[in-house]
Amino acid sequence: MIVGLDRIGLAVADLEAAAGAYEVLMGAPPGPGAAYRFQLANMALEITAGGKEPVFSLGFAADDLAETARVLERRGIGSENARLSTEATHGVAITLAPRGSAPSPPTRPDAPHALDHVVIHTPNAERAVALYGGRLGLDLRLDRANPQWGSRLLFFRCGGAVVEISGDLNASASDGPDRITGLAWRIADPAAAQARLAAAGLDVSPVRPGRKPGTAVFTVRAGVPGAPALMLGGAEQAVLSPRTR
Repeated sequence: MIVGLDRIGLAVADLEAAAGAYEVLMGAPPGPGAAYRFQLANMALEITAGGKEPVFSLGFAADDLAETARVLERRGIGSENARLSTEATHGVAITLAPRGSAPSPPTRPDAPHALDHVVIHTPNAERAVALYGGRLGLDLRLDRANPQWGSRLLFFRCGGAVVEISGDLNASASDGPDRITGLAWRIADPAAAQARLAAAGLDVSPVRPGRKPGTAVFTVRAGVPGAPALMLGGAEQAVLSPRTR
């Protein structure tokens, strides 16, 4: 079954501009291939040409593609050429890929070395539990209502990263689509990363303490497609603490 994240896909209108912006963010050029691919310790960011608005997708790694597809079919999720039915996944584009060997992590302290979590907004949290926990078999580690933010948060562990589902406590559940709304990256030196990205012209917030003791965070508010993006450092398991934004 699913053993981790293989990649986050990002489809953009201006491929060259997006690749250049993410080269600044990642502190390194993309690797060779048909798409612009930035390899990190626990997944890759893959940028391709797409529509007018940036659109994220998920690529999960599976230990046995054929068996995983068979099990998902029995659980009501059809697939074609390793692409899951977007009707069954409530609008989020999800693909499957074979489990690969662990890559060497980037070592630059002022740039992302891994994905901490991907954020998905849903209009129906119980539906998300059924999909990501029940059908896809991800490990539900946290289900918490946060009235002060008006949200319900679900954290699903997926290999070395987390799929975070956010639902609105103040709205009735609906059949509307889910959508990926942001990414959170791990960095070794948040202060150095914030200074580097600000000098490069990206719109970044000041560094501030995270909600988990010992962590520090800042936000890339604009300058890369798909922003805002959260940058966090300190504790590798910050994603399983109360919300760090």
